Amino acid sequence: MQERDFKPYDSISALTLGGGGLGQVWGETTREEAIATVNLAIEKGINHLDVAPMYGNGEAESVVGEVFRGKEINGIKITTKCRLGTLPDAEVYDHLNSSLTQSLDYLNMERVDLFLLHTQLREDDFQLQVLNNHRDAVSTSLSCYFNAAIPAFERLKAEGKIGSWGIGGLGQNKAVIEAINHATPPEAIQCVVNPLNSAGAIGYVDNDYDPNSILEASQKADIPILGIRAVQAGALTSEMDRKPHESGRDIKDFEDYERAEPFRNLAAEWQITPSVLAYRYALSAEKVSSVILGVKNRTELLESLDAESAGMLTQDQIDEIDIALSK
Repeated sequence: MQERDFKPYDSISALTLGGGGLGQVWGETTREEAIATVNLAIEKGINHLDVAPMYGNGEAESVVGEVFRGKEINGIKITTKCRLGTLPDAEVYDHLNSSLTQSLDYLNMERVDLFLLHTQLREDDFQLQVLNNHRDAVSTSLSCYFNAAIPAFERLKAEGKIGSWGIGGLGQNKAVIEAINHATPPEAIQCVVNPLNSAGAIGYVDNDYDPNSILEASQKADIPILGIRAVQAGALTSEMDRKPHESGRDIKDFEDYERAEPFRNLAAEWQITPSVLAYRYALSAEKVSSVILGVKNRTELLESLDAESAGMLTQDQIDEIDIALSK
């Protein structure tokens, strides 16, 4: 497994095992299979695990905690997150600390290496394209972030509970770029990286959300980058492994699957699976330190490992993918 520069840890494996699959966000699995998947990932050289409370209401964190129960975790880095929303400044530290304490309990750990804001950023007066009546629950205003969240993250660092902190890179485009270029920038960021340039269903804050512009701003600011949504919630795989939610909340992911037909055709022409091609595309993006996997079992993990071992795409291949999807 290739390792790449990533300032919070010095270096990191090119692939990160994410918690979405372990927490059954991307379809059903079992606790036993999830544990086996974590163990295989570590065996194959993955040294970073990215989880969050919302992945199965603590299930992903519990899986990781079970894997490492009573064991040393030397060389393995752990990231978790917190959904903050927008709170009065005086309540922000307590909320972050309470969430982190619960995560550490699930993980059976005393600290995590990286703690990320898991709500999306917006300017204070920005109106969300959906869920605007709940915007203080599902997004964090810039004033809350600058005035309270950053100092709270720094306090958690000083207390030895976290190693570094960062943001999810989602939300109102303008707000995220302002956070990237702030005097106190995040120490890491998750950026959507896929050939559809789409966040799909989770890009609900801003109609004009443009993942590539967030990626480019992060590259320019030299903020360590973790790539997410490489297969865009299944849209860049051979077939969606779940049915649309009855609420319609994930309809954009299924629309992206239809848009990705030229990508699947190109993958077939190159005699490669769409998933492997999508992972290689994300791994080829400039300054992306690691691509986070949403796999839920060992079969899916092995496919992603094949993508990493196959190496990065050439610029000509990247251009051909981009042209195919632009028609």
